[in-house]
Amino acid sequence: MKSVNPYLNFAGNTEEAFNFYKSVFGGDFVLLVRFRDFGDGADVPEEVRDKIMHISLPLGDGTTLMATDALESMGHPLTMGNNFCISLETDSPAESARLFERLSEGGRVDMPLGKTEWAESFGACADRFGVQWMINYTGKVQFAGGQ
Repeated sequence: MKSVNPYLNFAGNTEEAFNFYKSVFGGDFVLLVRFRDFGDGADVPEEVRDKIMHISLPLGDGTTLMATDALESMGHPLTMGNNFCISLETDSPAESARLFERLSEGGRVDMPLGKTEWAESFGACADRFGVQWMINYTGKVQFAGGQ
């Protein structure tokens, strides 16, 4: 496995939170993608287009703090307990499939493992204990949006 990273969900104030974290930890954002940058942006309501779809701030030693605006208007109500997950960057699609299958067994699949604009293989689930996981194998895919 390449890395394990905390992934935080905010109710529309991700940019404010990450500017604060940047002031605390230093460094620069590796990636900042707004909802308007995702796909053609046509399906995104005007009032949320400038919100953060994904942001990454390296913390050192291969650990990256990541986040998104989990917006109720887009079907993602935020409550204490779902405001974070553990993101695993795997070494291969096979490792992604194995981990996703095992972690989601007896739990809940939120997004089935599959190809996305940002990864050769990505899936999101909660295990049977309620811990949320994102399994990601980037491979050769490079997301064109954002910074």
